[in-house]
Order: sequence, then C-alpha cells, then structure tokens
Amino acid sequence: MATNAQVRTGTPVVQGIALGPVVRPAPGIDLGELPGPRTDAEGEKQRYADAVAAVSERLRARARAATGVAAEVLLAQVALVGDKGLRKSAARLIDAGAGAEQAMDGAAGQFVEMFTKLGGLMAERTTDLCDLRSRVIAELLGRPEPGVPSPDVPSVLMADDLAPADTATLDPATTIALVTRLGGPTSHTAIIARQLGVPCIVAAPVGDIPAGTTVLVDGGSGTITIDPDPAEAQALIARDRATRAAAAAFTGPGGTQDGHRVQVLANVQDGPSAERARRGAAEGVGLFRSELAFLGRDHEPTVEQQSEVYGAVLRAFEGRKVVIRTLDAGSDKPMKFANLAHEDNPALGVRGSRLAVANPGLMSRQLDAIADAAARTAQSPWVMAPMIATAAEAADFARQVRERSLTPGVMVEIPSAALRARELLQHVDFLSIGTNDLSQYTMAADRLSADLAELTDPWQPAVLQLIEMTARAGAEAGKPVGVCGEAAADAMLACVLVGLGVTSLSMAASAVGTVGAAVAGVSLEQCRRAAGAALEAASPAAARAGAAEALGR
Repeated sequence: MATNAQVRTGTPVVQGIALGPVVRPAPGIDLGELPGPRTDAEGEKQRYADAVAAVSERLRARARAATGVAAEVLLAQVALVGDKGLRKSAARLIDAGAGAEQAMDGAAGQFVEMFTKLGGLMAERTTDLCDLRSRVIAELLGRPEPGVPSPDVPSVLMADDLAPADTATLDPATTIALVTRLGGPTSHTAIIARQLGVPCIVAAPVGDIPAGTTVLVDGGSGTITIDPDPAEAQALIARDRATRAAAAAFTGPGGTQDGHRVQVLANVQDGPSAERARRGAAEGVGLFRSELAFLGRDHEPTVEQQSEVYGAVLRAFEGRKVVIRTLDAGSDKPMKFANLAHEDNPALGVRGSRLAVANPGLMSRQLDAIADAAARTAQSPWVMAPMIATAAEAADFARQVRERSLTPGVMVEIPSAALRARELLQHVDFLSIGTNDLSQYTMAADRLSADLAELTDPWQPAVLQLIEMTARAGAEAGKPVGVCGEAAADAMLACVLVGLGVTSLSMAASAVGTVGAAVAGVSLEQCRRAAGAALEAASPAAARAGAAEALGR
C-alpha cells in the first residue's frame, strides 16, 4: 500500500476484501441525563413493563424477518430483556424511589457487573445488556431506537462492539465489512458476519478511526489499511472478485483437486434456512441447531411442535445427510422452562447434554420428536449430543438414540473427548468437532474476550493437534469425523482440516461455495503439507503463513 497508509491488525474472522468509507453506530443514550426520582411506584413499574414489552416485540419482529443464527440470537435477546431477575431488580429500585429510566439503568448495571465477574460465555451478555438498556430507556424517553446507520453507499461498519439486534439485520449490499475493537472470533458479530458472507475482523485497534475515512479491510489477514493506495486496493478487489466468482460457480460435490471426497455441508437452524441452503451447493446439513424450537418460549414445546420444526429441515434435504444436535442450552442460552440453578462459572457448568440430569424427560422427549419427524418424512437423520466429556456419557446417549432407530454421534468440544476419541467411537457412529468451544476449553480463555482473541483463534496449533488426534481415531475406527464449528467457514483452514483427516466440513450456507472452491483447487497432498506446517507452527499467525505457503497462496 501507499507509504502514507496506516495498517492496523486484528483477529481475522471472515475472509474477503472490502474497500469503503467507515460508518459508526449513532451515540447511545446519555445515562447521566436520565429523569430523576418519581413518587408513583406502580405507575413507573407499568411504564417499565410497557417499554420492555415494546422492545421485546420489535426484537421478535426482527427475529421473524431473520433466519438461522440471526433469528436465534434475537430470540435470546427477547429472553434477556424479559428476564425475571432483571425485572425484579428494576422493581426494587423503583420501590426505593427511582424512575423507570433510572431503574433500567441500575438493574442492567448490576447484571453487567455480575456477568463481567463471572467471565466465560456470560461475559458476552454485557454487550447485549448494554444494548437492551439503551433500547428500553429510549422507549421510555420517547426517542428513536438506537442502532447502526443504514449507509447510502457500500460502507465498512466499525464499532467498539456490535449488538445482536443490529448485526442480525444488516444488509450485506451496503454493509460490506465489519470491524470491531472488542469481541472474539466466535462473538455474535463474528457468527453473523459469516452468515452474511462479509469480511470481518475483531479485536482490532480501530477506536480512533473516524467515520468517513476510506479503509481497505482484508478479512483473511486481519488487516485494516487506512487511506490505501487506490491502484493496489483495486488489484486486491479484483483478486477477491475472482475468488468470489469461483465460489459462485462451485456446485459440488466437495472434494480435492485429485478426487479425495470431503462432504461440504451447511449449518442451519430451521426450515427456511435449510431451504435456502438446499438451493446452494450444500450436500446436506452437518449441524442443525435445534435451539430455535426452544428459544423465546416460557414452556417446553411439545413433541408434536418439535417434530414439525425438525421435519421441515428433513424435508428440505430429502434423501441427504442431516445431523441434528440435541438441545445446547445453559450458560449463555438460558431456557425459562429448564431447571438451571445459578452457577458461578456457567461456561463450565450445566449446559448441553448435562441439562438432562436435572431435567428428566427433556432429552427423551426431544429424541421422541426427532424420531417422529424421521418417521413422518421417511428420513434417517444422524443425532449428536453437545458437551460430552466421557465415554460413559457417549454410551448412554448412543443407547437412547439407537432405541429410536437413529444414528448416534457426539460433539467433540471438550479436550477430554478429543483425548479419548477412540473410546467414544466404540459407542457412537460419528464425531463432530465444535471448534468454538474446543478452542475456548483447550486454551482456558474466554472465546469472546478481545484481550484473549489470539488464544481462542482456531488456528492455535494446540487446537489443531486435538483435531488431528480426533480425526486419526475416526480413520482407525472407519467412522467419519466432521467439523461443524465456525472454523470450517475459513477457506484456508478448511484445507488444513482436510489435511488433518477431517471427512466433512459444515458451515454457514454463505460460506459453502467459498470453502468448496478452495478445497477443489488443491490436492490432498497440499492439504497434508499445509496441515503439517500449521501443526509445527508456534502461533496462529505462523500457522496461517505456513499453510498459505504450502497451498501456494
């Protein structure tokens, strides 16, 4: 780039090149200018309840208009703004003389402090809570709802952090890249950026870059170039267009240049997202997140209600592979009807398949619903459980799944599962690696912390070593091992995963073409050399560089 250009570096999340002016979210509510105490406590409680209801309904409307992860995230926001603990805290403050605005500010502040101390996945909720606080207070004050701008020209959205309610409904035609100062590789911003298919960088030092500045965002290298050389920028844009054209031309099936088969699958959350994925090059579904059937509900959905949701996805991929993950709740995804006690460290607590212990029947009813959907659609889905740590847990889950004539598997998200993959495979028919949590638990680092973003980078050699160990166990047992975590959407990392022995890759539907084309453009031997270089590296950056050289990039 030009000698006067400045380059900032963050954690790369979604590859791609974007050039455009910076836009930033509008300033939030000034919390120092809220109305003072009020005397009508009951009236203030009603005002608070009405504002929460209005914000909740707007979020529900956005969720109905969105699909997939975006809808899931928005429904989680609805649950958070209506949380009983938050409401009780606000009520106590109102009884003490606060107005509804002050009560919302104070109650949210208490929970932000608590979540920050808890760390882990709960720390993610601080951004969500601060956003909800602004929305509720704006409603109380009769002001426009805060949020991100709708740019008139294709622009780069840059912020300290981005709230789910904003990122879930962005238009990729005008918001061509996302860059945040905070967040990690698996934050809501990162996950939704993958769904949108726009370049994304997190944990980048961009707080001082003003709106209107022209920047070049390279989501593959994690660099943001301020006032780049126009000719060099256009050359990079042209190369990116060629990559996107190859992705658009990919029709499958997945495999390397020399004919080694690798399934390229989609991650979906509901029938509509499955229908869209089916219209693309996805060969099937490698991760059907079943949480959407549960989120935003006061009561557990019936077997019949669940069956309808599962059946919609099975019908969309008739005759093709569909892997359903059982309920992955707890921690940052609370369910009102599930028995979830307060935990000091919920990321290491009762979540995923562990919920079944304190909630008898929850797992069996979900499996009944999946079996019913399978019977109604004449499909044979694979079913996997999240947060499995031991062979005994895998055996118990496999027994329940086989009793319903379904194919059992488990997620490898905990290092113990990778270390004991051979033992797990004695009981189940497949393994699927969730790289988000595997990175977090391997490196003992909050996956959403900007300060620890390098540690939770899926390119960490220690994480890749656990993936290689798991894939090798699968090869020895003659059973498939897939990756359904967000790492599979990284085209270069996908080639490394193939070289490590992974047999299928599942990702946001928007990334299927990019990943499929990348794998199709290299040989299995190149993938193996790239994997070897990444494993021998001392850091994520060195792993990327070594893999790029091996792949001729």
